[in-house]
Amino acid sequence: MAAKKKGFKLQPLNDRVVIKREESESKTAGGIVLPDSAKDKPARGSVVCVGNGRLLDDGSRSQLQVSVGDRVVFSSYAGEAFKVDDEELLLMREDDILAVIED
Repeated sequence: MAAKKKGFKLQPLNDRVVIKREESESKTAGGIVLPDSAKDKPARGSVVCVGNGRLLDDGSRSQLQVSVGDRVVFSSYAGEAFKVDDEELLLMREDDILAVIED
């Protein structure tokens, strides 16, 4: 499923997924305010759009296990970061996603 952003359409290919990373915490549990340089990038986010699945040997496509809107956990160094309209997104393979968060 593609995502539309001001003037263009973003469609990941094959088993790739576009994720919007969640905001990092600005305070510690003890109430200390963290500067941007001390914050870890969170390894959680929401799926913005998904590709149409990996091409299998028989010519069919595999079904992705995640869908648009899923909250997911992924490896800290997974994916390629890019910006669209001042919004930072990640493009990664579905294999880099570790789990789906269910509320």
